[in-house]
Amino acid sequence: MFVEYPPKLYRALFRGAYWRLKPDEKAVYLTFDDGPVPEVTPWVLDLLDLYGIKATFFCVGDNVCKYPEIYETIKERGHGVGNHTFHHLQGLKVRKETYLKDVELAAQIIDSSLFRPPHGHIRLTQFYALRNKYKIILWDVVTRDYSRIKTAGDVLENVKKHTRNGSIILFHDSIKSGERMKQSLPRSIEWLKEQGYEFRLITDGLASNGTPS
Repeated sequence: MFVEYPPKLYRALFRGAYWRLKPDEKAVYLTFDDGPVPEVTPWVLDLLDLYGIKATFFCVGDNVCKYPEIYETIKERGHGVGNHTFHHLQGLKVRKETYLKDVELAAQIIDSSLFRPPHGHIRLTQFYALRNKYKIILWDVVTRDYSRIKTAGDVLENVKKHTRNGSIILFHDSIKSGERMKQSLPRSIEWLKEQGYEFRLITDGLASNGTPS
């Protein structure tokens, strides 16, 4: 449960980050990490079009350089984008200066005020340096679609068990997560719609007086 639903004590360490938005409204914020990649991202975009919903994609700068046409398609279809570093760096494994340079390298090609640290791993010194420039978006529900010990059914159950009003839900448009995500995402969307949730962009939640929580 610690992974799928980060506890309050852990959230408190990163005061000012956004884990959840607008808890008083029946809405969720669907997000995807680590793309764009041709094997997965176009499939996700087509599925979202099918359901008529928008999501926010936290993109790796190196992937944007490799597949700029997919990145442009994400934006053309009305989805949001965010910075996910250039080389998908884990903040705990590199020095502050190295991390910040990698974020800014990604910022040269990803025009966004949103940032999400890969794996959610970030030093407090890196966090404090970035929060004055970016809205740091974490999550309320991580589906664990990347885990090889999880099934698509497990991913769906994580969504069902932990989603609540204002949840920021994390899926991955990556090769590693591809098959589990492709099986679980449509079922998750169907369930969320059955529960009456509206799908919104992160920027919409922030614009309507979303506060860090």
